Amino acid sequence: MRNYQRLVTALGCLGILFVGSYWYVFIAGAPQLDAPSVASNTGLSFEVQSFFSPAMGTERKYGIILPYGYYQNVQERYPVIFLLHGGHGNDYDYDKKAALTTVLYKLYETKRLPPSIVVTPDGNDRRGSSPFWDPQYYDGENGKIDTLIGQELVQVIKSRYRTVDDPKLWAIGGLSSGGWGALNIGLHHRNQFKILFSHSGYFTDKSGVNNSPLIYIKQIPKSERQQLHIYLDAGLSDGIFLVSTKNFHQELQKLGVDHEYHTFPGGHGLFGADIGWNYWHKHLFDSLSYVGHHFQQVLKASSPTH
Repeated sequence: MRNYQRLVTALGCLGILFVGSYWYVFIAGAPQLDAPSVASNTGLSFEVQSFFSPAMGTERKYGIILPYGYYQNVQERYPVIFLLHGGHGNDYDYDKKAALTTVLYKLYETKRLPPSIVVTPDGNDRRGSSPFWDPQYYDGENGKIDTLIGQELVQVIKSRYRTVDDPKLWAIGGLSSGGWGALNIGLHHRNQFKILFSHSGYFTDKSGVNNSPLIYIKQIPKSERQQLHIYLDAGLSDGIFLVSTKNFHQELQKLGVDHEYHTFPGGHGLFGADIGWNYWHKHLFDSLSYVGHHFQQVLKASSPTH
């Protein structure tokens, strides 16, 4: 009887721990309990700015990290990377939860990414951020998020910062529903983004074919598909996200679209070295290295000394 009581007590404690962790991470939207470690003195700063969106009829926010030397090298123009958050997220997620400045610091130190302007939009629709639904990264009944990010924010970034105009030097990516959003918005704005990437994403949406990259990409002319470069990864414990990512990879193979596909230990979840924000922090290094490789190829080809 005593052993049974101990077992019940232990299970109760585990239940409380799980529920508490779930509330902390997904309901409160806080960083997970074993969040990625942040490097000190990276020399990079994350700032939040705002602009008025005619499409949404309100002020909208975005986070931004400018590269080293931005204010000193006043003649220099820079590539651009958009990073879209997932469900119950916002423009702060990559800074507060994924330690983005630490990732960028390591990428710049190892020269895997040329100096770039990194933008983290608030991609929530009119319903706001909630653990009970994902953002709708398209123009729908809850707001014109595709127009907000793919057109308006692009123009804001071009007008406020020294960006390059070449779409081969613009990338858009995201995690979870932000991975779907990045592919969805990117495929609809191929004149602006040529590099797309997804961590733990999915590629079909109940709103239909037009917002399901797995299907929509087949409607894109072959000549335009051949200009795209796509990075995909999913965790081995990611369940439906793993299946969806693998299916999209196989479709890209059939279509002959240039891409990389990886599976890694871990995926969505509450805590663990390869789980949740630890997974996304770790593999942002991989996706942004992929982006950096393509940026460097374009920059080298356009160099006067090449």
